Amino acid sequence: MKNIILNQRAERDELLGRPYQQRDTKYNFDELLANPLIKLITGARRVGKSVLALLMLQGKNFAYLNFDDNLLLENWSEDLVMQMLDEVYPGYEYLLLDEIQNLPDWDLWVNKLYRRGKNLVITGSNAKMLSSEMATALTGRYLQIEMLPFSLNETMRWKKIAPELPEQAAQTIAATDDYMRNGGYPETIQSRAITKSYLSTLFDSILFKDVAKRHNVRNTTDLYDLATYLLANFCNPVSANDLAAELGISSVTTTKKFCDYLAEPYLFFYLPRFNNKLKLMKKAPSKVYVVDNGFVQSTAFNLSENLGRLLENQVFVELLRRGYIPGQTLFYYRTRNDKEIDFVTRKGSKVEQLIQVCYDMTSEKTRKRELDALVEAAEELHCDNLLVITNSEQQDLIWEGKQISIKSILNF
Repeated sequence: MKNIILNQRAERDELLGRPYQQRDTKYNFDELLANPLIKLITGARRVGKSVLALLMLQGKNFAYLNFDDNLLLENWSEDLVMQMLDEVYPGYEYLLLDEIQNLPDWDLWVNKLYRRGKNLVITGSNAKMLSSEMATALTGRYLQIEMLPFSLNETMRWKKIAPELPEQAAQTIAATDDYMRNGGYPETIQSRAITKSYLSTLFDSILFKDVAKRHNVRNTTDLYDLATYLLANFCNPVSANDLAAELGISSVTTTKKFCDYLAEPYLFFYLPRFNNKLKLMKKAPSKVYVVDNGFVQSTAFNLSENLGRLLENQVFVELLRRGYIPGQTLFYYRTRNDKEIDFVTRKGSKVEQLIQVCYDMTSEKTRKRELDALVEAAEELHCDNLLVITNSEQQDLIWEGKQISIKSILNF
């Protein structure tokens, strides 16, 4: 066990020596570490949770356990591990537990450590940690920090592009388009040539390691078919009944269960249709989104470019990044005349903003369709904060008596 922990220490030190992009975060690291609550960093695999934890703990005396290490899991002994940590990291002040969800009954052990006064930073790739397991064992004892792939802003900084400089206008346009098509996974930004193979492998790894293995799914073919179907139909409304019929899955209950499983590792998100009546909201199909546009491009199932949907998915993920929660503060909407509004944001009990996403509004027909839908929804939902996000157009206008702001994705 001592050798395992010594090897992990060498891994930790090597990781600490690498150059990293500082992430945009609303949190002050010193304030977080001074707080005795457990710091829980969650998000999809490979989005940089461990890096954020390392940046938070840089220069501090901290111990490190990586639960993506099968040797540690196979030789697990709680008492022996604690003894060896004291030997390898004498007088450590903080304990970083990486990908903790891989340890059986991890929540009970973490609870014990917390009661003993350990200052814990935990990373995990499973949303369920935040619901049943986290809520049951650790109610009120943790602060959650959710992570997503790099934003467009972070990507620009990584590439050392300053959009405000006129001399970098061409690079800015190219980087904005590249980000929309290939996403913001940290490993792919510096080497776009590997994007397809890297994300294809990561997609399979999430499906089989974080979903099938964790939930003992025997019928992995149905699970894989469902995941690839959702990926091909991103930004479209889906329902368990339709999915089961389309894919030949024998049970609607199983389909619902698989959909929930695929949301757990932050791979897919489901956006409900806004309705003031909860019962009607639950009956309507939800729209499906994926955590990063790169996953869409890494599959061979999309024969057309779908620039409009790629832009819509990018906006959805950006809204998540800003703290909106699907089903609580973020929805889509259909008017009484069946016109769709891509995003409805809510603050408290009031509708805050209506957002339409349209890649290109140069066609008069497209322009009229998008703006008419916004105006109609504005009347029905009593909201005058109206926004259209496009690839490059910028202007404010009055349409049917309503003021509408049109913003490019970069300015949004």
